[in-house]
Amino acid sequence: MDNINWTAERARAIIEAIETVIVGKPEAVHLVVIGLLCNGHVLIEDIPGVGKTMLARSLAAALGAQYRRIQFTPDLLPADITGTSIFNQKTSEFSFRPGPIFTNILLADEINRATPKTQSSLLEGMEEFQVTVDGDTRQLDRPFFVIATENPIEYRGTYPLPEAQLDRFLMRISLGYPSPEDEVIVLERQVKQHPIYSVKPVVGKDEVLRMQTSVRDVHIDDSLKQYMVEIVAATRNHALLALGASPRASLGLMRTGQARAALLGRDFVLPDDIKALAAPVLCHRLILKPEARLRQSDLVSLVHEILEQVPVPAV
Repeated sequence: MDNINWTAERARAIIEAIETVIVGKPEAVHLVVIGLLCNGHVLIEDIPGVGKTMLARSLAAALGAQYRRIQFTPDLLPADITGTSIFNQKTSEFSFRPGPIFTNILLADEINRATPKTQSSLLEGMEEFQVTVDGDTRQLDRPFFVIATENPIEYRGTYPLPEAQLDRFLMRISLGYPSPEDEVIVLERQVKQHPIYSVKPVVGKDEVLRMQTSVRDVHIDDSLKQYMVEIVAATRNHALLALGASPRASLGLMRTGQARAALLGRDFVLPDDIKALAAPVLCHRLILKPEARLRQSDLVSLVHEILEQVPVPAV
């Protein structure tokens, strides 16, 4: 079995394991797995109680990976995330005590409740997969995948993520309420025990690293690269946008396009892959102008408008 087919099979096994816990949200589950395959990070913005934490826990369980959760609060300090050096009186030396960032799957719960200084303590780990504490740089274990959550309704006592940090997240997704039929299934599955305790590992950490490597081998045509650059450039010139997407967004479109193609068993990217991922990859990197906010313009609609205007290449 070639690498792409093997990756697609392993990715589907992860998705099936997660969907024993997360019911009726196939798009969100697929996007999280795509984020993992891209070696990126995902921001989930949604109301409380729709399964954000369970999505992270079920992913970690399906991978058999180490999982840590950080509850972000205003009094949280950077050392509470990265770790700190403790003086050992017996040896008269300082020893490093690792923080919760030293894990495989990290849930940064309600990340916007911490101060900007504490939020920024994640940046080095997310971008360079290492942490510098007291002048010493320590490598993080691989895979390292951050799932951060935000509550978009409650703003009291929160610190909005700056654009530089939002840009570090590969995608922003939401779950939304389940349908009445799916909510009944959720109730039925939790009559005796939560299904999270029944999730078994379906892949190992080494297999995840192999999947991440194989995704990079998915072919992407030069015309599609130009197509993605034109989409991103259109956000920078849009009349209703004060801030367009950065070159990191172009890279994000390319990586997620490769991962989606691999997930579907293809060794090449299609324009449909780019279209399907444009909104999750781009929207959190864009800022509306004040007049657009007054008109209650929607970022998702603006991205779809751009997709309709940019010519699709014949691949």
